Parts: sequence; structure tokens; C-alpha cells
Amino acid sequence: MKKKSNQRPFHQAFLIATLAVTMAPVAHADEMARRWMNQALSPDERAALAVAEMTREEKQTLVFGYFATEAPWKNFKPPQDALEGSGGYVPGIPRLGIPAQWETDAGLGVATQGGAKQKRERTALPSGLATAASWDPEVARRGGTMIGAEARASGFNVILSGSVNLVREPRNGRNFEYAGEDPLLAGIMTAEQILGIESNHIISTTKHFALNDQETERNSLNVIIDPAQARMSDLLAFQIAIERADPGSVMCSYNKVWGEHACENTALLRDILRRDWGWRGYVMSDWGATHSTAKAALAGLDQQSGNPFDDKPYFGKPLLDAVQRGELPESRLTEMTHRIVRTMFAKGLVDHPMKSHPMELSSADLKAHAEVTRRGAEAGAVLLKNDGGLLPLRADIKRIAVIGGHADQGVLAGGGSSLVYPVGGNAVPGLKPTGWPGPVMYYPSSPLRALQALSPQTQVQFATGADRGAAAKLAAGSDVALVFVTQWTTESEDASLVLADGQDALVEAVARANPRTVVILETGGAVFMPWIAKVPAALEVWYPGTSGGEAIANLLFGKVDPSGRLPVSFPRDASQFARAELVEKGGNGDVHYAEGAAVGYKWYDSRKLEPLFPFGHGLTYSKFEYSELEVGLDGEWVNVKFAVKNVGGRAGRDVPQVYASPAAGGWEAPKRLATWSKVHLEPGEMSRLSLRVDPRLLAVFDAKTNEWRIAAGHYGFKLGASAADMKLERSIELAARTWASRRP
Repeated sequence: MKKKSNQRPFHQAFLIATLAVTMAPVAHADEMARRWMNQALSPDERAALAVAEMTREEKQTLVFGYFATEAPWKNFKPPQDALEGSGGYVPGIPRLGIPAQWETDAGLGVATQGGAKQKRERTALPSGLATAASWDPEVARRGGTMIGAEARASGFNVILSGSVNLVREPRNGRNFEYAGEDPLLAGIMTAEQILGIESNHIISTTKHFALNDQETERNSLNVIIDPAQARMSDLLAFQIAIERADPGSVMCSYNKVWGEHACENTALLRDILRRDWGWRGYVMSDWGATHSTAKAALAGLDQQSGNPFDDKPYFGKPLLDAVQRGELPESRLTEMTHRIVRTMFAKGLVDHPMKSHPMELSSADLKAHAEVTRRGAEAGAVLLKNDGGLLPLRADIKRIAVIGGHADQGVLAGGGSSLVYPVGGNAVPGLKPTGWPGPVMYYPSSPLRALQALSPQTQVQFATGADRGAAAKLAAGSDVALVFVTQWTTESEDASLVLADGQDALVEAVARANPRTVVILETGGAVFMPWIAKVPAALEVWYPGTSGGEAIANLLFGKVDPSGRLPVSFPRDASQFARAELVEKGGNGDVHYAEGAAVGYKWYDSRKLEPLFPFGHGLTYSKFEYSELEVGLDGEWVNVKFAVKNVGGRAGRDVPQVYASPAAGGWEAPKRLATWSKVHLEPGEMSRLSLRVDPRLLAVFDAKTNEWRIAAGHYGFKLGASAADMKLERSIELAARTWASRRP
């Protein structure tokens, strides 16, 4: 009889040995998890404990992100756990309780990317410029909270939102995503949206860092700007947003700055963002903006995003190889991972994990969210002109002509990665381009139908405007003519400020036929208006979002008062641009920002130019007066006090604006926006306001010493209704003052 062996078969021995190796770390991890899952510890402490348990390969997993949508042109299919049709995916570390990062575009709502078979039908906010035009931080906060809630309900814990690039170039195709031309306004409004988004236990990504101000040659152009001027303009907008909101992530941009790509730019990512501002989140690249492994990581990039958009998976196997060869210290990989994990703890991704990935929202949620967008569209609409009080339309009006702009079907949206697909689908399908960066989208919120619903006794008729003669005939037989003009702008293309498809001629034809013509503009930003002197009224509604049609009708009939103010200047013509050409001659890719910090209204002031409509401009259906302006010191802060009174016949909202200027000059422009407030007043009501001024708005940045400096002397403070409409002025003597580059 054969003696029984105590040896196990090879496959059993291998299995037991493997289990012994793999189970020991798991048991240890489970024990340790009780420590990093302790919410009493700081995010840094929790991250340090978790990262200490990771292998090198696990660390690398968290710094390398994938596009979450099939990309046939790259022969790419996303990982199985990615949410199809979304912006990105980063795998988690399940054994340590670290969740995956499910990423969605963008700042206007939960978008659908690529040729996804199933389009997520979600709620779209008004454009970023429309929100900025509200000059109301509460509007921005509510909008951010809403899109953050929809993102979380859709299975996402990262939203690629928080767009704070200044509108430096009026032709930039992405201006509609941004928050205006002034760093104070843009920084505060974007910060409020970020705070709203992240209140849902998800990460908001502030972008595009930095000086990403045009789409033409966006991957190769090299921005040349005086470093001090950058700190007082575009970078100040980012700094204010980051200080106020502490976003979890910052997305570095495509372009070069000072000769280096933004995603491997030590001056931007390490010196300014980390050292000077003390920000502690993680830097992710834009999709296709990574160009190296060790260089990018050592410069401050923490996460490559959107593989396969880059030339190589730089933070994939090449990163592990770079660490193995000693080109990239393991300590730097640990730091990158720590920042990501710390942020996931700080923003609640770990403690409030995604329970499932639902693809539908309740009808009650969608209805409530549509109300958020309607109120936002109403708050951001700007009444540019209203001669003779033509608006609001009288209730007893008999005949209204509605012309152009597909106003019988819906309202326009911008194109590119931020596009949100609406509930009900595209109201005007088939408009070109139907592929990227399209489709051209109209949300099914018809101004025509909304007008008919508000005034059923009024005859409201529509003409497409394709036949100008027919449109003029309809206008001539109506009591008032409403002409809708549109400008489609999009990521990846810069825009013309000339309205396309003969719309200028249409407006003029209708205005000749009916002197009571109102132009409603659905645009991505400023446009030229050669007909403005020929029409008595014009209303800028931007891209008004999911409930845009209802908002427009409410504004035109006076159900709500227009209270928006321009966050950008509207030039008269191309001669007023700071740069004549988007691309400089010579072919080396350099773009010199010779205007420096003199962006927008500061450019007009410094060149003594009169724009068509100035920054801060906007009319209401009421009237307001200012008085009692006082300027004093509250410690080292300037404090401005004044009174606002509604002297009109109806309730309304006003936006008093305070601008500062040094008597001795020395700034990039004669004045800067120093502070503002938005107030609601009943007829006859007065409000007394007290506002503090950020000292940086009275200072000049010294790039040599890396300090802000206020020069001793007299400073004027002007209170007005726009950058070109000052009502009162007071001055104060300030002592010299210097402080480090962070907020004082």
C-alpha cells in the first residue's frame, strides 16, 4: 500500500500560498481602515494613513484617468466601471475603501459626451456669462447646488466645473462658459457655484489654469504676459475663487504660458498655486493637455486625465517606469496620491459613497431644478435699451409678432463638452454641425408658447425670418415686433461677433416696418449691433437654459423685473479689440498680451474708448438713486457706505457698483471694480449698505519681491450704475502697505 503523502498537489499549494500573501495585507488593511475611516481625524491624517498602505501600483492607479466614452478614432474603449457617455473615470482602491472617481462635464449641468447611445436628459443652467450677469452670488450658489445634486443623482462624484477664465478675448468660443472680464466678479461668482456644487459631497474642478483665453490654436499657443500683470488679472480671478471656495481640484489648460505648457509649468503649478496661495487640492490635466511624465509630475501635475486624448499614457506604465529608473522620486508619486486621497476625504467622497448609478431623476426633482434655471435666467438677463418705456409689454396689447431665432421651438445652447442634453430632446434637430463640436442644441422651452400662455387674449404670430419681406409684413400688422437673434458659439472654435445668416438685415427690415421693435439676443457673449440706434429696446438673455422660454416671457411682460448687469463690455466694432488678430504673424505660436491687466472695461478706460455698452450696464423697469456715500477705514480695510433708494413705481433689484482709482495713477487702468451689492427694494424703500474692499484691488503686484503693494496717497471711490455711469465720489488717504502674495 502506497504511503499517503503530506504534500498537497502543486495547484493547491500555489493557491494557499497566494491566499496567504494576499489575505495578510487585506486583514491588515481592514484593521487600519478603522483608523483612516475615523472622521474625527483631519483629511491629511486620514490620507496619510490610507496612502501608507498602498502599493506603488495602487498609487499609480489614482493618478491616471480615462475618458469614459468609446473613442473609435483612438481605438479606445473605456474601463468597464466607467459611466458610458461621461467625461472621465479614475479607478478606486476597493480594498482600502477608496472609491472610483466618476467625472462629468461641466459647469452648466450633467453633460453627455461622444456618440453615447443613451443621452442623459438633465437640467441645463443658463450660460456662465448669464449667471455672472446676475451679479448675485446667491444665484450662482443655487445653480451650483442644483447641478451638483443632479451629478450625484446620476452617479458622479466629480464635476468638471468652476470655469473662472477671464473674458479677455471677446471672440473666444468658450466665453459663454466663463464669468466675465473682471477678476473680482469672476472670482466671487465662480466661488459661489463651486461651494454649491461641493455641498453635495462631490469634487468641483476649477478651470482652465491658466490664461486659456481663446480656442484658436489652444493646444500650441504660448501666452506672453508680464507676470505682475497676470497676477492682477486672470490669476487674481483664480486666486479669489480658490480662497473663497477651496475647490477640490484645479484643471490645468492646453496652452503654454511663458514658454511652458500649463500642465508642466512650475511657475503656475508649484510657485503660484501651491507656494503662494497655499492651495492643498490636486491638479488634473485637461483632456489632452499632458505632454510628459517626469517633467509634468515634478512641475506639479497630480493626475493625467482623459486617456487616450494625450499622445501617450504618460502617467500609466511610463510613470511606473520613471519611478523605477529614479527619474521620478517615489516620494513625489506618494505626494500626488496623498493630494488626491486627501481631497476625497475632505469633500466627502469616501464618507458619502455613491450607492448606485441611477440614470433617471424624478419628475418632481426635474420640475424643481427647472425653476432654479428659470430664476437664474431671469436674474441674468440684461435690459440693454428701453427707449420710451416700450417694455414691459402692456397687458392689453392686441397683436405681437415673434420673428426669428427658432423662437417657436426653443432657446439656444452653446456647444462643446459643456453641452447638456435636455429633457425632451433637441427642439430643432439637424442644424449643422450635428457632430463635434455640435450638435447645435435648442432646449424645448419655446418663447412663443410661453408668451401665448402668459397673454392668451393676445394674438401672437410667428415668422421664421428666412423671408425678410414676410417678416416685415407680419411686423407691420402688429402692435409690437419681437425679433430673436442668435449666435451659436462653442468650444474648439472662436466666434465672430457679426450675427450670422443675415440677422442684422432682418432686424433692420423689421424695425423699418414697425418702430416698436424689441430685439432679444441669445448669444454666447458680446456681438456687434449695427442696428441698435434703429430699435427702441433690446434684451440680452445669453443662453438661458432649460426654462429660457418661460423666463423671456416673464421678463417681456414684466412678471419679473430685469436686473442683470453686463459682466463684459460690448465693443462697437473690431477696431476696439485689444488684439487685432487671434494669431500673431511669424508662426512661432507666441501671443503677447500687451494689454496686461487692462482687460475689458479697463482697456476701454485706458484707451479712452467708448464701448457700445459698458461693463456693469443694465436697465430695470424701476429707477434708483444713490446718496450718503462715505469712505473710511476699518482697521486696514477700506469700508464704503452708501444708501440706495427705489424712486420708481414698481419693485426691482439694483446693482450699485463701487470703483476705485489712485489719484497719482500707476495702475493698469484709471479704475477697478472694488465692490458691489445686489439689493431688492419696494417702491420708496431705501437700503443703507456697508461694503469692505479687498486690499488687492487697491494694490499693485510686485513680481520681483512677490508682494502686493499699496502706495501711499489719495484714492478715489466712485459709486455708480456701470463702469461708465458714476453718480457719487469720495476720496481717502491711504498709508503705504506691503504684504505677501496670499490674501491679507
